Amino acid sequence: MSCTFAAIARTVRALLALAVLAGFTAGVPWLLIVAAGWPLDCIGWPQPDAVPTLTDLHAAITSPWSDNMVFALLATIGWVLWAQFLRDTTIEIIETSAAARASRRGQPRPPASGRGPIRWVAAVLVGAIVGAVLFDAARAVTSASTAGAAAADAAARRPAVAVVPAHPAALSTVEHGPRPALTIGVSATSATGPLATHRDSPATVPSWARDAPGGTHRVVAGDNLWDLAEKHLGDPHRWREIYKLNRGHEQANGYALTDPDEIHVGWVLALPAREAAPPATPPHTEGSPSASPGITEPEANETAPAVPPPAPPTNATPTPSTPEASTPSPPTAEPDAPADAATPAPDTDPSDDQPTDEAGITLPAQGWISLGLAAAIAAVAALLRLQHRRRARLTFPAPASTAPQRSPMPPSLAPVDIIGSRHLGPSGGNHRPASPAVAAPIGVDSEGTEISLFHLPGPGIALHGDGAVPAARAVLASVLSTNLAETAVRQPVVVTTADLLARLLPEDAPAVGLDPDGTAYDGERLIVLADTAAAITHAEEEMISRRRLLDTFDAETITDLNARTDHAESQPPYVLLIDSSPRHAARLEAVATHRAALDLHPVILGPHEGIPTVEITGEGTTVGDEPHPVARLSTLGADDLAAILSMLTDAIARPEAGADVDDPPAETSPAAVTVETNEAVPAQPDEAAALVRLRVLGPVTVATDAGPIATGMRTGSYTALAVLATHPAGRTLDQLTADLHPNADPAAAVKRVRTDITSARRVLRAATGHEEPMFIVYDPATGRYQLDPQTVTVDLWQMLTAIDQATTTDDEAAMLTALRRATELYAGDFAEGHDHTWATDYATSYRHQILTVYARIAEILEPDHPDQAIAALERAADLDPVNEELYQRIMRIHGRQQRPDAVRRALRRLEERLADLGDAEPSQATRRVAERQLRPVAPAHGGRP
Repeated sequence: MSCTFAAIARTVRALLALAVLAGFTAGVPWLLIVAAGWPLDCIGWPQPDAVPTLTDLHAAITSPWSDNMVFALLATIGWVLWAQFLRDTTIEIIETSAAARASRRGQPRPPASGRGPIRWVAAVLVGAIVGAVLFDAARAVTSASTAGAAAADAAARRPAVAVVPAHPAALSTVEHGPRPALTIGVSATSATGPLATHRDSPATVPSWARDAPGGTHRVVAGDNLWDLAEKHLGDPHRWREIYKLNRGHEQANGYALTDPDEIHVGWVLALPAREAAPPATPPHTEGSPSASPGITEPEANETAPAVPPPAPPTNATPTPSTPEASTPSPPTAEPDAPADAATPAPDTDPSDDQPTDEAGITLPAQGWISLGLAAAIAAVAALLRLQHRRRARLTFPAPASTAPQRSPMPPSLAPVDIIGSRHLGPSGGNHRPASPAVAAPIGVDSEGTEISLFHLPGPGIALHGDGAVPAARAVLASVLSTNLAETAVRQPVVVTTADLLARLLPEDAPAVGLDPDGTAYDGERLIVLADTAAAITHAEEEMISRRRLLDTFDAETITDLNARTDHAESQPPYVLLIDSSPRHAARLEAVATHRAALDLHPVILGPHEGIPTVEITGEGTTVGDEPHPVARLSTLGADDLAAILSMLTDAIARPEAGADVDDPPAETSPAAVTVETNEAVPAQPDEAAALVRLRVLGPVTVATDAGPIATGMRTGSYTALAVLATHPAGRTLDQLTADLHPNADPAAAVKRVRTDITSARRVLRAATGHEEPMFIVYDPATGRYQLDPQTVTVDLWQMLTAIDQATTTDDEAAMLTALRRATELYAGDFAEGHDHTWATDYATSYRHQILTVYARIAEILEPDHPDQAIAALERAADLDPVNEELYQRIMRIHGRQQRPDAVRRALRRLEERLADLGDAEPSQATRRVAERQLRPVAPAHGGRP
């Protein structure tokens, strides 16, 4: 009853407001016309169609005013006010409609400001009318949507059905006469028996589902979207996400998901990412009743056969796949494996290696960091790798090596590099580092969403509690790592004090990067001042400077100023990291008041009145009576912060002396420093004599005499083959699991590696038609798995063998032949397309070796064929566009050939490539090389100058 009365009241208010609005809109002009007629008669304009002359206007204005003229003047003012009311009413209608649309999208608009009295009247009238209409419409929509949602939820609980394929030719069996009531048209879809738990190999997973954030699920009898969402996503109401992700994609039986209440047995469904951490469960055994069909968690005892078996009829009992144990046993016994280990496991996804805490990473030494901060630190490592490539010298002869380049990450931050790299945005290619999606990430909210320091509400943040100092370390690392590869004006600035920085770094640790006078770190990125008073003074001066800029350019905020392109006064974010000081509280609050407008962000260590204070536990979680947007802040140990600052010092762009191509090389090249011992490369048979040809330079491929192996091989098997190619002497099972699954559960990782090896053997035997070779042999004396060099040729080994032959011969023609053979074998970066971080360091090592080969080829060809030498160096520059020595060599040859324009083009090309490394510029040595080649050369013996 109360709802009815409220609806009647809203309707009455709306009708009254509509009547008043109509009266003001139509009644006022009618009244003015009836009462005063034409209002401009007082100024000598008697009729609308009779435009007065200047003489008429002058006479009317200078003549004595009568009562009619005063009345006409008042009528004119009335017309102006009426026009103002009409304008304000139109504005209010537009604003109210826009606010309603924004509210429906979950983006409330801020309240309008600066309303005058006339606009307030218009706002009240329009609000009463529109409010009543929207409220009743919202109730109707809500009621309809609630009923619709209930119906949709009910539909999502409808179990899967089995149907015949839409394309009869795709059926595994052909039956004449009436079709069975239930016929499965895809493989391994029986609802009973061990096959119900099978995951799919890459060949059987549709291409559109292979990169699904949460993996895939093969539908079995009894499945429905509601239960699948509850099982895999932790919330049955998220079934709509599964529906939207798979809607319209054609399945193997020719049908597509178009209705949530109809899914077919055998369909492969892509799953969204699970936001909540999954509970730890022991590995399922093949016969376990709790094993879920199509689960996304890796199981070492599950697989799909290389060739799908024919579909059984519904009343038939499925026959398990023939285990690999039926094949001849190897001559040497391998470590004991589970009885079901011969059945390959499902393909692994990079996300499988992440810790169970999906919002962040627990560091081995001390601390926890969010995935956003992990991505920012990984971006620093990626930029540092590019800087190492830029500075690498190309010295020949150099020993051929299978070992990788040393990782720029310290061991304590290795998980950060591995996992953080997966959360970077897309890179711009081989020489452009990727950037994190969130700037200055400092933690996560209660739902695991990244929180940026720059987007916190209020005047700033004060950190208090046991985790305050570790959180301050993470804030410092996060801000300094932000936009590192961007232009300098986009890189945030941090101002702090010497005492606070000493507390954040390890005890007695040198402040790496501090300039001689002790006031700045790394140029102007981190400004270290004597005390809190000096830091606040610096912030006040910055505040005044930015306010003057806004006034000069008539801008509201620094963000608006930076968005403009008509000036060169862009300002970076400014972070003030200091201790709490009651003595300077008023000054600090004055600065904090302008946080949003001036992009000034105070971070205070200790409680502070006027700035939201966050109580932080040792683990980084926030506690307290008042809720805060950040539920958990990232925390770092002192040693990890020192390591990150050291990486920043080496990665950031700055003027460099560089190395001249004509100078003798240093004892070790940055790109050649490796962390592993070089392993001897075995002799390889001719291509024709090998059963299998493995290619790891470029995309990993496997081929036989019949052609490339396109189906049946697991993704994990390809990766395992690539790892074994980099270690000719082999790897133990523990080493393989550390390489491939460094963050997975050790027991599960061992099962997965065994499965990958077993699957690779089975596929290779089937492809070659030879049942005897192992291809991947096990040495019980060393406990290592290794590729059999008698049955498998590896392009990497062949390339390194050719390089070794070139370094050991004195015959220049033989050397050139061997070097060219090496370049022919190098088809691209090692394991191209794989996102494993370990592959990046191996790829850098092999790329540097092939660059050295091209440099030596150019040296041999330059005396007689300078253009061929330049072509070789240009090819090398395509492989590594940021190596400065390559461009020095190109400019030197062009200079010797008297081609100044070509020298300038080469220098400009290098400048363009280095600009992607945080506005880096060619080194002084490179510019000296260019200047030498551009000097005019006097002709000798009457020859060409």
